[in-house]
Amino acid sequence: MTRILVTTANGDTGRPMAEYLLERGVQVRAMVRADDARAQRLRDKGAEVVFGDLLTFRDVRAALDGVQRAYFNFPVGEGLVEAAVMFAQAAREATLELIVNMSQIQSRPKARSKATQNHWLSEQVFDWSGVPTTNLRVTFFMEWLTYIAGLIRYGRYVMPFDADSRFAPIAGRDIALTAATILANPEGHGGRTYTLTGPVEYSHQELAAEVSRVLGRDLPFEQVTVTTFLDLLGIPDDTAKLRHFEAVTIDQREGRLAGVSDAATTIIGHRLRNVEDFIVEHRSLFELEDEVRPSAARTAG
Repeated sequence: MTRILVTTANGDTGRPMAEYLLERGVQVRAMVRADDARAQRLRDKGAEVVFGDLLTFRDVRAALDGVQRAYFNFPVGEGLVEAAVMFAQAAREATLELIVNMSQIQSRPKARSKATQNHWLSEQVFDWSGVPTTNLRVTFFMEWLTYIAGLIRYGRYVMPFDADSRFAPIAGRDIALTAATILANPEGHGGRTYTLTGPVEYSHQELAAEVSRVLGRDLPFEQVTVTTFLDLLGIPDDTAKLRHFEAVTIDQREGRLAGVSDAATTIIGHRLRNVEDFIVEHRSLFELEDEVRPSAARTAG
């Protein structure tokens, strides 16, 4: 039976991807960094959980031993290209049938952001390896909204990006389902690069208005510097994200995240979550405990 390795298996894409594959009867090896409650939930669902670091070749080799396909994902930060080299080498040794590689929509060799440039370089590494690879060039996740949920609860919608910059956010679960579908049925996907976006394009100001509408409250768009934004998120010393977000601000001004792709819808065979779906699914994150939710009020009436 096919066994698939899912890296970052406790993340926004790894966790639902593992769940989708398990529901399809596929054996899943979930690679995580720590043995915690999230790892136990994966075990409870039927995954084989292994522990390791994508920057430790010994761990990567062990994780790929005995699997046929794999999902590669690496967080924003230092080490992406090194991790891709290790993963590609270990995948080649294990004669993998397919790698699905998480990349960025603005991936290109002359990217201003080192993180974005490293995604492009990692795509090249997997190509050189000879292991069939599908690159997913993904726009901003809808999960960005959860990063500022604590601010939204108190009436602030804050972003470090220009109000009129446009993009089509996609839910992590839809990215996960797209990748899981490719991994479960890889025929025709090796060597392909897909651009993944959500179903509706917004400016940042329009997105703030849509979140306001769904939550039934006034959330005017507020732009701050990247430094201030990271302070508000409680990660003021994350220089990798500082440099990346500053570069992405320019990418958006140049329209590199604009547009809508139907690739994810075509691959999974049904519509993607829209912003309203996402907010409703995660509504408790955006409201204070004593708030009366509009949906609950309508039901009561």
